[in-house]
Amino acid sequence: MFHGDHDNAPLAKTLSFACVHFFVAFCVGYLLTGSLVVGSALALVEPLCNTVAFYFHERAWNRLSARRDAARTHDRFRGGGLMPTGA
Repeated sequence: MFHGDHDNAPLAKTLSFACVHFFVAFCVGYLLTGSLVVGSALALVEPLCNTVAFYFHERAWNRLSARRDAARTHDRFRGGGLMPTGA
């Protein structure tokens, strides 16, 4: 679907997670209450909130990982004697 397109990978992962989450929320709501209405409401509201939060969490996590990787690369470059330490 989004294979190889790194900008859309968090969105694809989010949508996959949302499908599982909707199903689980509905089942839990229905099993606890016996009500299709309550199960459906939980399946829509709770996962929707968590899905939006997860998407932004994933984006932030990827940014932090990229910054950490860049810092490691910078440290290796400077530590390897390729750049004067005073530069």
